[in-house]
Amino acid sequence: MSSASHGTTPYYFVPAPSSYPVMAAIGLFFVILGAGQWINGAGWGAYSLALGMVWWLAVLFFWFRTSIAESQSGLYGHKIDLSFRWSMSWFIFSEVMFFGAFFTALWWARTHSVPALGSLENALLWPEFKAAWPSVMPGATTSPAGIVEPFQTMGPWPLPTINTALLLTSGVTITIAHHALIAGNRAKTIAFMWMTVVLGLVFLFVQGYEYYHAYTDLNLKLSSGIFGSTFFMLTGFHGFHVFVGMLMLFFITLRLQKGHFSSDKHFGFEGAAWYWHFVDVVWLGLYILVYWL
Repeated sequence: MSSASHGTTPYYFVPAPSSYPVMAAIGLFFVILGAGQWINGAGWGAYSLALGMVWWLAVLFFWFRTSIAESQSGLYGHKIDLSFRWSMSWFIFSEVMFFGAFFTALWWARTHSVPALGSLENALLWPEFKAAWPSVMPGATTSPAGIVEPFQTMGPWPLPTINTALLLTSGVTITIAHHALIAGNRAKTIAFMWMTVVLGLVFLFVQGYEYYHAYTDLNLKLSSGIFGSTFFMLTGFHGFHVFVGMLMLFFITLRLQKGHFSSDKHFGFEGAAWYWHFVDVVWLGLYILVYWL
């Protein structure tokens, strides 16, 4: 399959057997083992988690370096490009389903679970329960057992709106960078890529302050009933995806500065841009469904 070639580029590049997948799996094993033991009170779990993370990141560094070297040496042709595009498409689809599960949990709790618990059928079991959404009332929660402390919900202004403006602006800057790369203007591409990275970093700082405000001023925590758990699961996982996307854009920018990518061959850039636009779209759904409704 790899013997047929067009010029110096193989028709389909088949890499040599590699130990990277097994080594990465070993690192992830120690990450999961350490995290599980640490949460359950075993002090050595933290060391296992740290060791696993260092091991895993080191493997990824060498793995990506090898792939970049293969790409730069001209081994990746049209068929490999198609494979990368399909792989990234399916990965983003899996992320859509991942967030879709949490959005569905929020919708189900709001429109089905809470009203059902406050219905006449459950009045004998929970006579003091109030079917209010969010699951909070002035001065007290709707938890009959009193296990949820009083809290306030997070409104759309000003922090979530500021973050919305930051992400929307970053979507514009990365699009400008993409068009500049296609036009062969590398300096403009790099400048707007750095703008995108900085906007993503500022988003994370704003979200960190939002969490601090939620915990200290609103008493809104992960334990604040179904609203608190869905709020932090959705916004927290989205923040993690912003962090991952920012790292992707950061390393793509460093590669651009090294002279990697051309106007007609730059899927590494495009894949990171796809992911970043996906992060933007998910945030718009969060901004409307979590903060406004």
